[in-house]
Amino acid sequence: MKVLCVIPARYASTRLPGKPLKDICGKPMVVRVYERAARASRVTDTIVATDDERIYTAVRQAGGKAMMTKKDHPTGTDRLAEVAAAHPEAELIINVQGDEPLIEPKLIDDLAAAFDDDPELQMATVKTEITDPEEQKNPNNVKVVTDRNGYALYFSRSLMPFPRHEGTPVYKHIGIYAYKRDFLLQYAEMAETPLEHAESLEQLRALENGYRIRVIETPYRFVGVDTAEDLEKVRAIYSEEGNQ
Repeated sequence: MKVLCVIPARYASTRLPGKPLKDICGKPMVVRVYERAARASRVTDTIVATDDERIYTAVRQAGGKAMMTKKDHPTGTDRLAEVAAAHPEAELIINVQGDEPLIEPKLIDDLAAAFDDDPELQMATVKTEITDPEEQKNPNNVKVVTDRNGYALYFSRSLMPFPRHEGTPVYKHIGIYAYKRDFLLQYAEMAETPLEHAESLEQLRALENGYRIRVIETPYRFVGVDTAEDLEKVRAIYSEEGNQ
């Protein structure tokens, strides 16, 4: 299966303007994301999708691949679909966020592997257990509950499940997705759904339209960069690991 890894990267950011180009131990963040994603063994090709010439140039100067996309895409899914439409050879599209400079290549491979034995699967994503009560309550940490076979029942910014009884694990949704290319193109054309609007979570559109989303569990921990404090944490980790 030909797997295309796409990294959407917009220059605009409310909390951290110019986020993709922030320096992490000598390289722009988007380049760090690109280099780690490109190490995944099951990925055929990796490309940064951006609406900004500065990001495009930074990736190209680092030896990476980038594609200029429209500036007026309302969602990240629409930007992803534009890239998918331009790459008909790709069978599976994996979306890695441009603010995840600690993404693990093996996780990308694990996500691609979810499609190996399930030809009907159209979409997959990732979860990790969170135990800190404050993290569980934080609406910026999207929670997910799944059925016994690992398919999503619901995603929410609220705490799920309600802790009526102690001991039930809480899982945080990690925003890395894999889509069959044909499904992605259809998905981007679907109208916004009521639950998607209420929670401001695009993945609910798929569930509300009757599609199943496979959710694999990972032990990896992530430090997505949303703030200047997050950026400093990531810089410290890269320094400790010798800029790898």
